[in-house]
Amino acid sequence: MDTLALLFEQHFGSAPTRMHPVQGGLGGSGRIITRLANDTHSAIGILNENTKENAAFLEFSDHFRKYDLAVPEIYRVAETRNAYLEQDLGDTTLFHFLARNRSGSEIAPEAVNAYRKVVEALPRFQVVAGRDLDYSVCYPRPSFDRRSIAWDLNYFKYYFLKLSEIPFHEEALEEDFDKLTEYLLSARRDYFLYRDFQSRNVMLHDGQPYFLDYQGGRHGALQYDIASLLFDAKAELPPALREELLNHYLDALAEHIPVDRQDFLAHYYPYVYIRIMQALGAYGYRGFFERKVHFLQSVPYALQNIRWLLHNVTLPIELPALMEAFSAMLGSEKLQKLAITEKKELTIVVTSFSFHRGPVQDESGNGGGFVFDARALPNPGREEQFKKLSGRDAEVIEYLEAEESVSQYLENAMNMVNASVRAYKKRRFTHLMVSYGCTGGQHRSVYLAEQTAKRLAGIDGLKVILRHREEESWVR
Repeated sequence: MDTLALLFEQHFGSAPTRMHPVQGGLGGSGRIITRLANDTHSAIGILNENTKENAAFLEFSDHFRKYDLAVPEIYRVAETRNAYLEQDLGDTTLFHFLARNRSGSEIAPEAVNAYRKVVEALPRFQVVAGRDLDYSVCYPRPSFDRRSIAWDLNYFKYYFLKLSEIPFHEEALEEDFDKLTEYLLSARRDYFLYRDFQSRNVMLHDGQPYFLDYQGGRHGALQYDIASLLFDAKAELPPALREELLNHYLDALAEHIPVDRQDFLAHYYPYVYIRIMQALGAYGYRGFFERKVHFLQSVPYALQNIRWLLHNVTLPIELPALMEAFSAMLGSEKLQKLAITEKKELTIVVTSFSFHRGPVQDESGNGGGFVFDARALPNPGREEQFKKLSGRDAEVIEYLEAEESVSQYLENAMNMVNASVRAYKKRRFTHLMVSYGCTGGQHRSVYLAEQTAKRLAGIDGLKVILRHREEESWVR
């Protein structure tokens, strides 16, 4: 720490009076991160004995600042190159800003706008600044090549699959690894690959995003970094928002180079998978092997992303052994128990909708829930006096509650929902979708959704979100 204090005094002309570790200041790389301050100045100090990693970060920082990219200013570097002092950008990461501006899957516009700014900036790193970067300083590899991919896949196999006791056929899995590697390498790879482009490596300072931890950067494909951000495990971005941000990124990318969207997307999800496997390998190594249990808290979130991928994505290549291993991970009792360390309430999203516009889409990534069809019930919408009302109005409620078939329907639906709630709470699941549809999404479905939400609201350990999808179209 004396080295950092000396660098501080050399740069600012006065000694620090306060020095304390930055939260998360001892990360996976072994760097020690410290905030140094006095009454007039503040800075972040980095101690890292891996001088080659430091050299990459320092060279990249100077280069990116020449292109006016928002990276920290480097104040002072020790002669031994094992320590340096950089600009203090505060404590608000994109991850923490997102957490403060969301309620379940509902993300406030401020957080969405922050993400939009981040994905707009990414092509300037990858394409603009990446053109004349000195890749000879890259550590540990100058390119995300066959060897880099092999390291990540073996990391996943040996430190996650084996240590979490997931059964797999090793020869068949290796054949799938070979096929995946060949496909990944078929993407154009002469851009700057940031390598760890995720929400904890973006700081929000004076309302703008600043970027950190690009010391592992190298030549690579465009798809990897945007996959890292959008499938950042604990960020839990809803699928619809991931899609919106991906399109926004491609629009920003098209301002710099021609973009063949079909070709880009053909390689995108294979890169999503390799990124998730790399992250799981790191969680397994730090958690299972080094016994740093907090790393395992990210595993349930990564499994949630895999569950969504298995339900919603068809890869351009067949990888049966790998897909079988993923399915085994989702069914593993050992991995399911990891969710206990994250005590999260069960969120139930209750929605009314019109079948004319199609069923409600599940944005949680779980791919399930209840969809009840209420069109067989008596329809208040056919009565003139109810046409401008909804299922929340007293007259409509009175009409529906006078019908025995409606009461019986609601009781039957609640019996099924309550049974799932009990099972979900026991198994520590975090999301359940309950949707009611009718012809117009105005009367019957709205009434049933309202009643369901009221009954569920009294159960401990539940968070109930009520939505009426067609509300804007109601005539008032």
